[in-house]
Amino acid sequence: MNRNRMNLRVFENDANLIDRSGAESLIPEERAREIIQGVVTQSAVLSQGRRLPNMSSRTFKMPVLDMLPLAYFVNGDTGQKKTTKMMWDKKFITAEEIAVIVPIPEAVLDDSDYDIWGEVRPRIQEAFGKVIDGAVLFDVNKPDSWRDGIVTTATNAESVVTFGAQDNLYDKIMAEDGVIAKVEGSGFFVTGHMADISMRAKLRGLKDTTGQPLFKSDMQSDTRYSLDGSQMTFPNNGSFDKSKALMISGDFSQLVYSIRQDITFKLFTEGVVQNTDGSIAYNLMQQDMVALRAVMRLGWEIPNPINSVETDKEKRCPFAVLKSGE
Repeated sequence: MNRNRMNLRVFENDANLIDRSGAESLIPEERAREIIQGVVTQSAVLSQGRRLPNMSSRTFKMPVLDMLPLAYFVNGDTGQKKTTKMMWDKKFITAEEIAVIVPIPEAVLDDSDYDIWGEVRPRIQEAFGKVIDGAVLFDVNKPDSWRDGIVTTATNAESVVTFGAQDNLYDKIMAEDGVIAKVEGSGFFVTGHMADISMRAKLRGLKDTTGQPLFKSDMQSDTRYSLDGSQMTFPNNGSFDKSKALMISGDFSQLVYSIRQDITFKLFTEGVVQNTDGSIAYNLMQQDMVALRAVMRLGWEIPNPINSVETDKEKRCPFAVLKSGE
């Protein structure tokens, strides 16, 4: 019978199936916590976004300011004072499930000198971080209940700057029509940047009129890259698509997420792991393998509250995208 959504078929056999209690002996609680912390570190989105309290149900309603109060001058000593009001809109964060299966040969587990946890942990962290970043940034395989990704949101708000072969990169980032100014024009201040790894070389190549690197002080201090005082991160988990964006700049306090379920684990000793086309990737019994399944649930949103600089929510966006025009 089909026991989960990840095409892992597990046959009922109480004598051979190791249930959750068996998995817990393999993965103690403190190491389970290491995984969730590692996913947050591995994911550029979760590391720069703002974490809300954990969700108590699948959906979380978030009030967002939608109308600002107005103040008026009083006309003379006997003038009448006017009233005003505020309004709030509501946005919903919907938790969706993310899962990964790690097949492990039993011979590896039998080798007491082999640090199996040291091998499995970074792979799970990387897998979860990649799928989260791809969905939030570029809509890659995102659940239907999730909102548009950041690049699509910025594109719809016309918060995009195109960088061509003959353009000055410094101006495209820093000048009046640059990506930072796009964010500021919506009433937000840039708190960080995410960029494709290729942007490192582009920034290192920027020189002033005397031939000196413009970002020399930042580029040589503990390899920390920054632009206009805001730190840059370069996701290296394979999620960043430079064909859609070279860099994403914005107020990352406006990228909020909430976790419905921390990572849980289950260990399977029998069954088959299928590919998406239905073919069998692993037969656990025949190949003397076990499969460790990790599952978590989370959701995200962009509050984008109204502000006095840009009141039109269709034009207001806390993020801007630098994309290649080549």
